[in-house]
Amino acid sequence: MALDEIRKVKLEKLKKLQKMGIDPYPADSNRTHSISEALKEFDSFESSKEELVLAGRIMAKREQGGLIFIDLKDGSGKMQGLIKEDVVSSEPFNTFKELIDIGDIIEVSGSLFKTKKGERTLEAKTYRLLTKALLPLPEKWHGLQDVEERYRKRYLDLIMNPEVKNVFVTRSAIVEAVREFLLKREYLEVQTPILQPIYGGGSARPFASKLNALDMTIYMRVANELYLKRLVVGGMERVFEFSVDFRNEGIDRSHNPEFTLFEAMTAYKDYIFGMDIIEEIMEYVIKKVTGDTKITYEGVGLDFKRPWKRTSMREAIKEYAGIDIESSSDDDLKAFLKKHNLEVAGEYTRGNAIMAISEEFCEDKFIQPTFLYDYPTETSPLAKRKKNDPKYVERFEQYVCGMEVGNNYSELNDPHLLSDNWRQQEEALKKGDEEAQRMDEDFINALEVGMPPTCGISISIDRLTMLMTDQHSIRDVIPFPFMKPVKK
Repeated sequence: MALDEIRKVKLEKLKKLQKMGIDPYPADSNRTHSISEALKEFDSFESSKEELVLAGRIMAKREQGGLIFIDLKDGSGKMQGLIKEDVVSSEPFNTFKELIDIGDIIEVSGSLFKTKKGERTLEAKTYRLLTKALLPLPEKWHGLQDVEERYRKRYLDLIMNPEVKNVFVTRSAIVEAVREFLLKREYLEVQTPILQPIYGGGSARPFASKLNALDMTIYMRVANELYLKRLVVGGMERVFEFSVDFRNEGIDRSHNPEFTLFEAMTAYKDYIFGMDIIEEIMEYVIKKVTGDTKITYEGVGLDFKRPWKRTSMREAIKEYAGIDIESSSDDDLKAFLKKHNLEVAGEYTRGNAIMAISEEFCEDKFIQPTFLYDYPTETSPLAKRKKNDPKYVERFEQYVCGMEVGNNYSELNDPHLLSDNWRQQEEALKKGDEEAQRMDEDFINALEVGMPPTCGISISIDRLTMLMTDQHSIRDVIPFPFMKPVKK
């Protein structure tokens, strides 16, 4: 039967229920227990014959003469229900038989018992319709198989695939574990603006909009770090935020236009401290959520127990690409790029060339948790330069299974140097680099007031959830990933 025909039949049932004086969409429920609570204390409830009221969605319906068995599912679990004609009486029984369907949400009042096969069951004394569904659920075996459809209709995905809910439960537990770790160390959770007059804190193409009240262009934030650092200037020495950010860039297995980062700032610390605390946080979170520091991702065993491997970008390129960037001239680097058909992001600079080589030859080699540190200065305008080698900055990223999980550095707090960096970024923007950073005069002013030495750290909540739930795509760990609209 076509979907429109099924909906038409359900609408007719809805009208019949209304004519019988039955409200198909009441505002309340008399539920006394969740299904998981009923199952947990089943023996006690069975022996006492205590009357319970359970509520949930009908997932299956089986008729056997004067008996109707149902599978009732709520947010905590599933239990069998039994509607007996000689208990609820003929009229309610026939109403249930003819007008109540799989997919409808009901409440059932009755007592618990076990069938001859040992099935734990709620025998109904009464029932009440809570929501009449007008569209059918997908068939159990042939229904919601298309991955794109699952993302578009996550509500159906959650109903039909219980393991999907477990992913989002784990995601929530990850966030709470990170928060718990930081609060124990006297960090303060804060909120910073999502709408910003100047986007900053990351190299990315922004989403732009218009604020009509002030007749001005505004941007969805690409990062929150410039505002966190303003708080540090104001004397808030340890702050963190779970920041929903927006970047108008590609969509693939590890990128979504809207994503969630954990970011924190710690005054009077540098990027060595940052590596230490990232290790601590991620080890703590994984052990807290899973009970162990070891997990498996796509068949690969991973161990997040400290200490992690640490390698400089120069060392990694020398090991995996076979070229020493320190002893290589620009001509050598250009020849290497040409030989391997590599392109740099934007105009050629030595730093961009080094980054291109690292991305191609090194990143996918970092399977176990690894810190890659000391990035080229040209690629990191917000990071502090190394005192003994200003060609590089005190920046590191953590990698797991070849995937970057966070970008971190000693924060540049020299207003004159940052102004110079941003002027170069503005020139790059004029030449067509849509991901170039912008000059933020107010932030420069904040640095002129004075910001202490500060370490900034971040963790991608989405990618960490991918790792901890063994999901291949970021779309599997975001409840509602962005999808291209379907043309009707």
